[in-house]
Amino acid sequence: MSSTNVKVGDQPIYDAKSLGTGKIAVLGIQHVFAMFGATVLVPLLTGLSVATTLLWAGLGTLLFHLITKKKIPAFLGSSFAFLAGYAAIAPNGNKELLPYACFGVACAGLAYLVLAFLFRMFGANKVMRYFPPVVTGPIIIAIGLNLSQSAIANCSTNWPIALVAIVVVIVCNIWGKGMIRIVPILLGVIASYLVAAVTGNIDFSPIAQAKWFGLPIDYSRTVFSLFTNGNINGSLILTSVITIVPIAFATMMEHIGDISAISSTVGNNFIKDPGLHRSLTGDGLATALASLFGAPANTTYGENTGVLTLTKVYDPMIIRIAACIAAVLSFCPKFAAIIEVMPAATIGGISLILYGMISAVGVRNIVETKVDFSKSRNVLIAALILVLSIGINYSEAGALAFNLGSFTINFTGLATGSLVGILLNAILPGKDYQFEEEEPNVTGVNLEMRQGKSLTEK
Repeated sequence: MSSTNVKVGDQPIYDAKSLGTGKIAVLGIQHVFAMFGATVLVPLLTGLSVATTLLWAGLGTLLFHLITKKKIPAFLGSSFAFLAGYAAIAPNGNKELLPYACFGVACAGLAYLVLAFLFRMFGANKVMRYFPPVVTGPIIIAIGLNLSQSAIANCSTNWPIALVAIVVVIVCNIWGKGMIRIVPILLGVIASYLVAAVTGNIDFSPIAQAKWFGLPIDYSRTVFSLFTNGNINGSLILTSVITIVPIAFATMMEHIGDISAISSTVGNNFIKDPGLHRSLTGDGLATALASLFGAPANTTYGENTGVLTLTKVYDPMIIRIAACIAAVLSFCPKFAAIIEVMPAATIGGISLILYGMISAVGVRNIVETKVDFSKSRNVLIAALILVLSIGINYSEAGALAFNLGSFTINFTGLATGSLVGILLNAILPGKDYQFEEEEPNVTGVNLEMRQGKSLTEK
């Protein structure tokens, strides 16, 4: 953008150069505030490091901006979509198994590069026919439902504290104004945290023991540690890849939905310039690198798109300032400790809403794109995805086991359902989904907490 202010309709649009250092800093902090609650919630739910998460949210965002020619004002925070994958490979945040889950997520990040290449070679319209909402919608529904049990378990540790988080999120999301409506998760966490602290339900000793400065990466929690300890589990590696990579088909559609939302907000078609092949590459590489170092997968954040709508400052430089702030915060273990002592009930209250919303987003995905369930092919695809994903997950074994030589590979419900759905859609006749680059379809695949109506609406 140029250094002068312009107007779109009656709304002034500002760039960073015209605002001055003080306002730029405030805007950067505001973007950190918007992404913070959701970004740190993922490591709390999975057992990953909060410090490493903040570091790679910052570095991943900067890498994304570099690859997309510094044109797209997007922040990359933690992705909720992969929670089911972490839970399947490393239940209850098992630290010894988390690197295996991170390996699977890193491979999922590389899958973005494959789709980016296909978009570049054949165009988005042809490729998207194989990933229509009749496939991605049921996958997303299954992701939320498979996680529901853990939300109830966490809430059960202290329902009153969990209810504080639930009520605050609902009130802020429905009746809040401005920034309050954009960050309901963060405000719900803060309110429930304070109630837990006042009622003596938090052990603050880890905060007192934590240092003010420290490195945000623990080598023993990285994927690299698997290949240096001499005791790698090959079966678990393969199971992790097979379980987690199919989730990327849903998150890649989420990415396209978010880029469409940002394009609509800013008034520039980022689908065409710098192009989905570049934005997918940036998101995929950021996810792969973050996972290798023990951080969650990254995704473009709708909360920050909401801030763009609120402030009318679309200069990507503001986002890069927020990314630098996030990276700096990662070097303070005491700050991370404040987050890590959060009670399970607070996490449970937030995740109760979050997991339900993930499933609801899957339903919205199907409704908004007008999937025709009068067609038997669509009914069969959705039915098999849902029944396999949920049924296998809650079966006694929890997965389908296959022997491949000396390796035992476990196909989780979500992996089985996703793969069957994608293959059926590719094989069965009657594919009718159309994706337009000039005016991208509303995908509905936005897995973050949203304020008001969908950000992808014109």
